[in-house]
Amino acid sequence: MNRDEIQQVIPHRPPFLWLDEVVELTDDRIKARLYIDPKLDVFAGHYPHFPVLPGVLQCEAAFQAGAVLIAKTQTIDEGTVPVVTRQNNTKFRRLVRPGDTLDIEVQLTERMQNAFFLTGKVSVEGKVTVRLEFACAATKPE
Repeated sequence: MNRDEIQQVIPHRPPFLWLDEVVELTDDRIKARLYIDPKLDVFAGHYPHFPVLPGVLQCEAAFQAGAVLIAKTQTIDEGTVPVVTRQNNTKFRRLVRPGDTLDIEVQLTERMQNAFFLTGKVSVEGKVTVRLEFACAATKPE
């Protein structure tokens, strides 16, 4: 899936769309990618002399991949979107720098009605940058 196809299934838009492409999608797993553009505004302040992608944005990329996975493989009520409700056991392992490409993997581990439990891993060149567990609920936007 390319960015246009991703935007058809989740509500995120630039500048807060953190997926460039989906490279693999199964019933319970997704692999996606994101190129970290050195021109991103975030690098002006985080940090000007040693730019680092904030860990929270790596987590957001995993959340968005999870939302695509749910939207493409699960039946949810019409008009609802997956919203993150919990994040656990997050471990940051490596810095992400401008010009890196994130490889994002998310696995759906369990579903209970409108609640989805997932694990995520983000890596750069095969080296893990963050691992996390999170939950989403299918919710109607107000």
